[in-house]
Amino acid sequence: MAPRKNTKRAPNFRRLLKTSNVKLANKLKNKQYKQQNVAKKYRKEQKQLRQAARDVSAKVPKPLDQPKRKRPDDEYEMEEEHLPLDMLDDDDLEYMQSVGGSALFLTRNLNSSEPIHVKKRKNENKVAQYEKLPRHLDTEPDKELIHLLPFKDKRGIIPRSVEKPVAMEEEKEEIPEVVQQHEEVAEMEPLPLLTMEERLLLRRKTLEDKKMHIATLGSSILSAPDKNIKKLKELRSMLMEKDPHVAVTVRKLVMVSLLEIFKDITPSYRIRPLTEVEMTTKVRKETLYLREFEEGLVCQYKFYLENLEQTVKDWKQMKTKKSNVVSLKAYKGLAEVAIKCICELLLALPHFNFHNNIAVLVVPLMNDRSRKISAMCCEAVENLFKQDKIGQASLCLVKIISGLVKSRSYDLRPQVLKTFLALRIKEVEVKKDSEDIAPKKRFLTCKEKKKNLSRMQRKWKKAEEKLEKELLETEAAESKDKKLKLHTEILNIVFLTYFRILKKAQKSAVLPVVLEGLAKFAHLINVEFFDDLLVVLYSLIDSGSLNYRECLHCIQAAFHILSGQGDVLNIDPMKFYTHLYKMLFALHAGNTNEEVLIMLQCLDVMLTKRRKQVSLQRAFAYIKRLTTLALNVLPNSAIGILATNRVLMNSFPKMDILLDNESQGSGLYLPELDEPEYCNAQNTALWELHYLQRHFHPVVQRFAAHLSVGAPSEGSGALRPELSRKHATELFEEFSMKGMTFNPPITSSTSNKKKPAMQCAFLDSELQNQINRLLENPPDTKELNFVGDLQTESCT
Repeated sequence: MAPRKNTKRAPNFRRLLKTSNVKLANKLKNKQYKQQNVAKKYRKEQKQLRQAARDVSAKVPKPLDQPKRKRPDDEYEMEEEHLPLDMLDDDDLEYMQSVGGSALFLTRNLNSSEPIHVKKRKNENKVAQYEKLPRHLDTEPDKELIHLLPFKDKRGIIPRSVEKPVAMEEEKEEIPEVVQQHEEVAEMEPLPLLTMEERLLLRRKTLEDKKMHIATLGSSILSAPDKNIKKLKELRSMLMEKDPHVAVTVRKLVMVSLLEIFKDITPSYRIRPLTEVEMTTKVRKETLYLREFEEGLVCQYKFYLENLEQTVKDWKQMKTKKSNVVSLKAYKGLAEVAIKCICELLLALPHFNFHNNIAVLVVPLMNDRSRKISAMCCEAVENLFKQDKIGQASLCLVKIISGLVKSRSYDLRPQVLKTFLALRIKEVEVKKDSEDIAPKKRFLTCKEKKKNLSRMQRKWKKAEEKLEKELLETEAAESKDKKLKLHTEILNIVFLTYFRILKKAQKSAVLPVVLEGLAKFAHLINVEFFDDLLVVLYSLIDSGSLNYRECLHCIQAAFHILSGQGDVLNIDPMKFYTHLYKMLFALHAGNTNEEVLIMLQCLDVMLTKRRKQVSLQRAFAYIKRLTTLALNVLPNSAIGILATNRVLMNSFPKMDILLDNESQGSGLYLPELDEPEYCNAQNTALWELHYLQRHFHPVVQRFAAHLSVGAPSEGSGALRPELSRKHATELFEEFSMKGMTFNPPITSSTSNKKKPAMQCAFLDSELQNQINRLLENPPDTKELNFVGDLQTESCT
């Protein structure tokens, strides 16, 4: 027989989760009961609170003099209970009165069960309770109370109230005469005076203690910055030192100490504030610890910068500022240390927070009346421009300087704009032509290429792109496009400042620096401005208001413009060639000859680099005038000029005509004519080289001998490699005489033999004998009368 089949069905998951209606109803009832109990409890508490507040406000202390009112029934009963004293004898009454004070037996209420002295105790308790109650004097005004929320403890509900603040006028309290007398006596007693030696010893001891404290705090912070970040606040608080004897020294030491600490513990990235989502997100303990350290570091760094700024402001306002701690003379010393710290932070932490605020503080000080502070700030900005490879910090400073120039109406120190010359800008974004901008036609787009690639090829391509991206991240190199954009923006602001000065302030003291800057960055100017800029430069030269150096900068800027993108323009700068040719003989031959360096740079741009656009007559005129100029300048200038002539002779092979004395051309050389094209320089010779070969400087002799044989590159007349491979400007700097010494040193050629008075000999022997006779026997000196002698000779 087959086993009986189980007809019960296994309960499914939904059935197991189902709850009965009874349970649901019970849960609902319990929930409602709980809500009702909570509501009742809340209403009860609120009622108790309101009642307690009313009781406190209605409670008034009763005075002691007011007796309790007795009911009339009680008074009647007491009258009945009193004994009839008129029924007693005189002796009994005297006895009762004598013992009445102690026992009170007869006058006592016998129905009461109280002790004998209970009324006395009650009276004592009443007095004690009355003493505990607060007294309200008539002189004090009633104060209003503000009822606060009461709180509950084991004893019950305790109400709270606060007196309402009332603006009371300040009343001067009368000082008692005894206190005044004590103060007068204290004022009359002099304090013990210290000698000068004791004061110095006390100051030295205090200063040593302060130094030790500063060193201790600094070493503890540097040893563990994340743990001892709170000690920065303690160290920074010493910037407010109040001891007038050591305040200035301690503040200076703390400024420098904090500077070195921040330079050491500051991270190499910018700390940004946390967002709301980041603040609410749970993080690890290490991350939270790092956030606290960064927040404390930024906070203390900000306060430190504010203290430095306030020190500088105090120095600026020292005429109106008065302090018992720091004297007026000490403000400048404190300000110099503060500015030095700010400049160091500008250079050391260009990536960290508040760098733009530091730049805003430093740039106005570049134009300060104090030369020391101005030079300090200008040097810091120049060093930042030199070390900034990307351009982010340089862009911020250039914007602030441009705004300063405009706000001061171009009336500021030239050193402020001279800092632009330290910018590291070699290339910028150039506007592309329409052909370059137009999209090139491609046979296949990217999507089509991906469609044509197989699945494996697309997989390999994705892996290659991912790998290239990771390699770029590991290199951590800035994008070249970003760098070009920053440099372009910087140069646009610089040129905007320069063009404003050329247009509105041509007589300003910063014009020479502007012309020097244009000469340096002229090859990066857009082609659209070339024509207008050349016209402005020539008008400045032709006006005659510029000095020698400024004219050279104008010529240098004009030819730098034409040497770059200006090659495509069909412009003949004949006016600039003529002006420089005319200026050569006006060169200062003494001092350090700094203008010679600019002149050599101009000659290199005008003649050597543009040799295809220079005519032969112009080259002849320049080389002849330069050789004549070499006779009248210092040795280093002569070496630079002869080196330039050597390059010109190699660039123009037909210069050999000037070395031949017998060659004659059409016309006569006119050295006084200031037109290089029409002075006929090809009809003369370089006779100056003969004199330069006898120069006292050996290098000048060597160059003159080299040029006199045609400047060969090989053979006996060739120069040594250390002279031939260097540029004219490098030779000028190498043989400079700024140290008042010759390079190489020159030996004197003096001899012990006495030279005869007359070394020359005459062809006429009679004339020679007469001269010798007169030298041996000089005639007596008499008054000479040339007019009388001439008249006697005419008469005869």
